[in-house]
Amino acid sequence: MYKKILLPTDGSEYAEKAEKHALFLAEASGAEILALSVVENSYFVGLPSDDTVFHVNEMLKLETEKNLDKVEKMKEEVHSDVKITLKVEEGSPADIILDTIDKEDIDLVVIGSSGKSGFDRFIMGSVADKVVKAAKCSVLVIH
Repeated sequence: MYKKILLPTDGSEYAEKAEKHALFLAEASGAEILALSVVENSYFVGLPSDDTVFHVNEMLKLETEKNLDKVEKMKEEVHSDVKITLKVEEGSPADIILDTIDKEDIDLVVIGSSGKSGFDRFIMGSVADKVVKAAKCSVLVIH
């Protein structure tokens, strides 16, 4: 049924729930998983590219890589043999996810309902909402 599942993750509680669902679906269908974590660097647009911005961006990349480590640990915990590819990208999370769907020929996106809350979500909108509205494949939103 599914060949390639995209699992965007931001390390949130909802992302961890989505990881469990993606692993289950991949096991059941024989699909592989592309786990994607995005370094959101839109905060730096217009700022001078000095050492401080560089170091903050590097710290964000490390945090993003930790999100992907959680996916690997969960795979080990459930003793899964699903093929998982880990990928880190920089940019707007919704845009990167939608671009990845096209580039990687994704059949299904399994995404947590919300990584952000409160004011951040109000200002930026929900990544999951944007993906659901624009994706060219099926999207499973986990709450």
